Amino acid sequence: MEIVYVYVKKRSEFGKQCNFSDRQAELNIDITPNPELAALYMERNPVDKGVQCSASMSEHEANTERFEMENCGVNHIEGGWPKDVNPLELEQTIRFRKKVEKDENYINAITQLGLIMEHCIKQNNAIDIYQEYFDEEESVEVTEEAPSAKTINVFRDPQDIKRTATHLSWHPDGNKKLAVAYSCLKFQQAPMGMSHESYIWDLENPNRPEITLKPSSPLVTLEYNPKDSHVLLGGCYNGQIACWDIRKGSLVAELSTIEFSHRDPVYGTIWLQSKTGTECFSASTDGQVMWWDIRKMSEPMEVVVMDITRKEQLANALGAISLEFESTLPTKFMVGTEQGIVISCNRKAKTSAEKIVCTYSGHHGPIYALQRNPFYPKNFLTVGDWTARIWSEDSRESSIMWTKYHMAYLTDGAWSPVRPAVFFTTKMDGTLDIWDLVFKQCDPALSLKVCDDALFCLRVQDNGCLIACGSQLGTTTLLEVSSGLSTLQKNEKNIASSIFERETRREKILEVKHREMRLKEKGKTEGREDDQKEDELALNLDDLVSKAEEEFYEVIYSELKRKEAEAMKKTAKPRKSLSLEPGEETERAAGEEEEEKDEDGDEGREDTSP
Repeated sequence: MEIVYVYVKKRSEFGKQCNFSDRQAELNIDITPNPELAALYMERNPVDKGVQCSASMSEHEANTERFEMENCGVNHIEGGWPKDVNPLELEQTIRFRKKVEKDENYINAITQLGLIMEHCIKQNNAIDIYQEYFDEEESVEVTEEAPSAKTINVFRDPQDIKRTATHLSWHPDGNKKLAVAYSCLKFQQAPMGMSHESYIWDLENPNRPEITLKPSSPLVTLEYNPKDSHVLLGGCYNGQIACWDIRKGSLVAELSTIEFSHRDPVYGTIWLQSKTGTECFSASTDGQVMWWDIRKMSEPMEVVVMDITRKEQLANALGAISLEFESTLPTKFMVGTEQGIVISCNRKAKTSAEKIVCTYSGHHGPIYALQRNPFYPKNFLTVGDWTARIWSEDSRESSIMWTKYHMAYLTDGAWSPVRPAVFFTTKMDGTLDIWDLVFKQCDPALSLKVCDDALFCLRVQDNGCLIACGSQLGTTTLLEVSSGLSTLQKNEKNIASSIFERETRREKILEVKHREMRLKEKGKTEGREDDQKEDELALNLDDLVSKAEEEFYEVIYSELKRKEAEAMKKTAKPRKSLSLEPGEETERAAGEEEEEKDEDGDEGREDTSP
């Protein structure tokens, strides 16, 4: 944190202001000598004075022990055979050996030589010249000093239009210089007149950059070549790959062609372990990882499409945003994607589909940082969304350790190069968190407010003492951590190894339990589906039976009604003679006559109807 104090002092306290001007010489006072004063003095004659004109020198002597040396040569002949014996002839050598073995002095000579050899062998067994008596000489006791960090220097973007410090890279020899890439990553929001330059800073001179790099497009990444410190590799915002040789100046030495470059900004570049030291990888959100040789930048040597379905379709590819390559594992490299998935790849595979070995899924957003532990390469760190996670290659379903979910978004992270249990993370609220798994695992050992702006990138020096953090407004802050955080503690390697192994075993046990639970749930759901199908089938059968019965009875009822109607038409109504009263008989007869007339009239109308 930069501390500025302004001293205030009145102008009158500085004294009278001096005004200098050119003018001719003038005599102000002329004091003539007084002869009377000469009588008060006595002349000294003669006057002796020593003057040394030559340089002071002294003679020294040293008595050293004298050694007499002489040169001599040794002429060695195979076996020391006599002149009459040819060592190349097998029969002659066998005959001579048998003759010597029969000699009486042979046994005595062998016995004497055997005693000397036995003494040498016993001496070698008594003293192990390869034994390390001071095995833990470098390690120190755990200090009780509280972890701390302090600001050493601040490097500010010299341009008027401020840009984000997107990537940092330490000089491989001595770590006295720091390369910083500057660009604006907001899509189509870069202000007019924004500079494309990036810089190399000298740690002892924060006022102005030592070297200016001038790319054709703003740099998103910038990496020193670990084998040649004069060569730098940069990934541009327009998708091109640029290479500089600072011995040749600030302009780009090699540049990839547009048609064979990435279609999105290059978010990841990394040098590979090769004999020539000229091979590198680049990754972009267009879903491609390209393999380059800086001696021939016209087109990439190979292109790997990050399609986890292994169909090699660019439309289904996941956007690559971070890269990891460990020199001790030369056939493997890892890619962090925008979708929160880590893809492990094999660079020696024949086809692009076979290069994708496995995936690790656990983040809800882009993976901004991906790095293997320098002491235990099987364990790697990922930083994305609101948490940082530690993974093991043996556990693919979930991470073995993770931090709590923070309120601010995490932007970058890195392991300590000297302590296997320490790693660093940066956040959007300008905070640097230092985690020490040996000290405590739930909270950071030290949380430091670096600046008010969002921190965007982080890089740790090789000796673990200095940390560089780049902010959103282009300010790079150099911090020095306390000795406890940058010195290997006693038994820390064993403790860190046991922590990682214990958490890996725990995750494997949980994976087995979750797998069993999923199988049980799957069996239950399949059983429920079978029961539902049987119930639906039974319900369907009952409905069909009831429907068939209804249709059957409807047919029967309709048939019965039809038969009854036919029977009613065929059978006439019966007439019964009943004993009636005289008046009733007359009325009945009149009524019958009227009915007969009506029937006759109806029949007549029916006959005459057309």
